[in-house]
Amino acid sequence: MAQFAILLYAPAPADWSEAPEAELEAHGVFAGQIEELGGSIAGGYALHPSSEAKSIRSDGVVDGPFIDSKEVLGGITVIEARDLDHAVEIAKQSPGTWRGGVEVRALLG
Repeated sequence: MAQFAILLYAPAPADWSEAPEAELEAHGVFAGQIEELGGSIAGGYALHPSSEAKSIRSDGVVDGPFIDSKEVLGGITVIEARDLDHAVEIAKQSPGTWRGGVEVRALLG
């Protein structure tokens, strides 16, 4: 099976300590749903808030995420799925869509 990243976007600063309890619990349920849908989890990480990020550009280092936006990257789940369509079907179940959105991208390699 191919690997795909599900990128979880949440309202800035994407501080998971401020996420609703129901959403946090739903992420645990989602892990089980991935298996039920025929995929598997290869890894996953929540990120520290975007306010703690540093972005490096050709002209130096700046505080915060690379772009200024309403929603920022808050976490990554790497899954194994048959193909992109299968990965999208899995990602549609993610609680990451509740307050933000998710992006699915194939991993090279």
